Amino acid sequence: MSNLTRWEPVREMMTLREAMDRLFDDAFTRPLSLSGDSALPLIDLYETNDEVIVKAALPGLKADDVQISVRGETLTLRGEYKQENSKNGTTYHIREQRYGTFERTITLPIDVQSDKAKADFDNGILTVTLPKAEAVKPKTISINVK
Repeated sequence: MSNLTRWEPVREMMTLREAMDRLFDDAFTRPLSLSGDSALPLIDLYETNDEVIVKAALPGLKADDVQISVRGETLTLRGEYKQENSKNGTTYHIREQRYGTFERTITLPIDVQSDKAKADFDNGILTVTLPKAEAVKPKTISINVK
């Protein structure tokens, strides 16, 4: 016994519309560097009471391979993943690792003291610690009781 499904042309049009929306989103809103030969490092950005902290995953890189700059409210990470030289006669069946230069610019949520920034590199994780500017740190006010 077969099941019959009622054909609803409106539902088919919505499916086509969703497919077209997805196509345009992928084509025009995805950063170009994700579709090319370089990949942007994945980051975590968070703040504490006194600092803004950025952690970037940079597997396979050394501290010397990364440049960090801070200008105003912008943090920029630059680096390069170097490709291993392939030997003659090597045939790749799958090659998913990305190689090439990358540059990731991050807008910081608040003003920081860039001259007091610190960076640590441990097991492929870069941690940049930026102290908050004094003007944006939360201030506590004591209350006098009479």
